Amino acid sequence: MNKKLLCAAMLGGLAFAGAASAQEFDDRWYLTGSAGMNIQDNKRDSRDAPFLALGVGKFLNPNWSLDAELNYQKPKADRNQDLNWSQYGISLDARYHFLAEGRNWNPYVLMGLGYQRAEEEFDPSNPLLPARFTRNGAPSVQKDGHVAGKLGFGAQGDVGRVKIRTELAYRIDAHDDSVGAFLSDDVPRDDGADWFGDVLASVGVVVPLGPEPMVPVAPAPPPPPAPPVQEAPVPVTIDLRGVNFDFDKSTLRADSLAILNEALEILRRYPEVRVEVAGHTDLCGSDAYNQSLSERRARAVYDYMTSNGIDSSRLAGPIGYGESRPLEQTEQTQPGCRNERNRRTELNVQN
Repeated sequence: MNKKLLCAAMLGGLAFAGAASAQEFDDRWYLTGSAGMNIQDNKRDSRDAPFLALGVGKFLNPNWSLDAELNYQKPKADRNQDLNWSQYGISLDARYHFLAEGRNWNPYVLMGLGYQRAEEEFDPSNPLLPARFTRNGAPSVQKDGHVAGKLGFGAQGDVGRVKIRTELAYRIDAHDDSVGAFLSDDVPRDDGADWFGDVLASVGVVVPLGPEPMVPVAPAPPPPPAPPVQEAPVPVTIDLRGVNFDFDKSTLRADSLAILNEALEILRRYPEVRVEVAGHTDLCGSDAYNQSLSERRARAVYDYMTSNGIDSSRLAGPIGYGESRPLEQTEQTQPGCRNERNRRTELNVQN
């Protein structure tokens, strides 16, 4: 058959889906919820307490995420646990995620800045308090708002529809007018504390909002015109442009399926055609790593075709060529080596 015309038909069918290919990371907004233990600074004169947090955020790129989060905890006063003591606030937290191919759990570091408010009920007759707090009568309440910073680390795991976070953070709380600071020992003092350091240990969930990004299925390409009577054989390579993979995955994404379905339709229409399934990478990383990566991704395309009715006798491979056949020569170091054209999967029509 005329392989040039076959190539034109396949590329025409794939062009629409390829143009709508999605980004290399999930940039949907998500909701977060977490629960854990707030290990209070000893100078607060309060007990450790559980805390809850709710937030919203999104990934700005494959590595950086940004969350806005509300938190609430209600520790008990150490000297009198019948007194009310509550603390709540808001923070803006940036996380840098250390991603790796094929790994479901990835560590991250955390940096945050926010505002905390404390409401401490106290007994004004306590002799350890300075004069400005003392008076006769019922318990009083000291309310104070202040800046708070956060540093920490954790790990985020992909368990399907939701993700799981485990985290340990240190919150620096600039609470400089705390009643508890004057009661943390038995010695009357004229000064309290300028800041407190609390440890936050938590487990939480990340729930993406909305459906996963999808691309519309392109209409079937028109049948190719009749081939000329004679034509010299030519090599044909069909670049599956748009068949992308998540940054740390070697499984097919939803937006790749429309493109592969077009290729399946062409192969069903021309049952005599045999193709080689080939994977390629860009020039980033070691030769051994890129060889393995190209083989895994070629295997994903091969398995999808055989599971959708294409007999394995019509498929050569899957074969990974690693970084050995770049379409464009680039540097071998970041960021110049990151080349979309070299990161590709191909179907090579066999004679």
